[in-house]
Amino acid sequence: MPTAERVALLTYSTNPRGGVVHTLALAEALADRGVDVTVWSLGRGGDSAFFRPVDPRVAVRLVPLPEIDGESVGERVVRSIAVLGAALEGTYDVVHAQDCITANAAAAAGRTGVVRTVHHIDHFTTPELARCHERAIREPSAHVTVSAAVAAELRAGWGITATVIGNGVDAARFAAAAGPAGASGRAAWSARLGRYVLAVGGIEPRKGSLALLEAYALLRREHPDVALVVAGGETVFDHRAYRAEWEARAAALGVAPVVLGPVDDALLPALVAAASAFAFPSTKEGFGLAAMEALAAGVPLVVSDLPVLRETFTGAAEFAADPPALAAALGRALTAPDPARRAAGRALAARCTWSGAADRHLDFYRSLPPGGHR
Repeated sequence: MPTAERVALLTYSTNPRGGVVHTLALAEALADRGVDVTVWSLGRGGDSAFFRPVDPRVAVRLVPLPEIDGESVGERVVRSIAVLGAALEGTYDVVHAQDCITANAAAAAGRTGVVRTVHHIDHFTTPELARCHERAIREPSAHVTVSAAVAAELRAGWGITATVIGNGVDAARFAAAAGPAGASGRAAWSARLGRYVLAVGGIEPRKGSLALLEAYALLRREHPDVALVVAGGETVFDHRAYRAEWEARAAALGVAPVVLGPVDDALLPALVAAASAFAFPSTKEGFGLAAMEALAAGVPLVVSDLPVLRETFTGAAEFAADPPALAAALGRALTAPDPARRAAGRALAARCTWSGAADRHLDFYRSLPPGGHR
């Protein structure tokens, strides 16, 4: 790769999903190293900025994508690819797509030599999404994953060898929210919510939201004063049917979780730090960035018993394979949190830096063959 490095990072959304958080943090860490970075994304429904301010050294290009009433998920995916692909311009040493939509958009724009980070493997039933997902794995020239577990899935399913570069985390920001300087922020959330177990990622199948409901109903038998708080959840996918099922099940179980929806980025660290425990019962993950943020804040963490989460969090979290196990582990976190596990979690989060991730990305970029219409 030439010395005058120009990198385009592509992400499908401006909302605080894990891949978007990753894209912005990586862009800023690359800019710290003198790289000329442009982040491309879609401004959906009038969005004119990302969910948080972006370092001004990073160029931001948001392509408007107006809402269309009655548009299906599949139609929106196809239009997203076409709109971003038509707008993508400029000459770059590396074009790096962070999701299937932007990888397809780069191909539609005639870009070759595209890099793709596969954050996790999905299994879509919407035909347009399934095709988008498949092309975005097969067509890029080089692949990155954020865990060895996902790299193994790529190798087994597609014969693709990926470079593993783990996520970073802004550990200092979440650690500060848990310290003396964050006391007022934590107190504000505690006054509003009381004692609570927190889940971040919204209500959707991949986040194991129904299993979490079942576990919470069991937990309340021993801890009736503890709330379940669910934050986040902005996505382009349509989870309304699942959300309705979740709400009906909550009513049947006699529980009333607090659903906050997206939380302002400035307030998120205090929300995490004020939690008595953090639940992460995902059915599919690539790394677990929100869970790593909880560790940085010193919050006891309970995660699904998945290979990728074993890879990332062994020694720093409890693992639960089903709702009864999840309820039991959360109960232990509430009554007798393990100080050694908490210390291990803080240390793990402190080691996962975006500066280190940026260095490894630069080494990877420089290993790519020259050429290609980037």
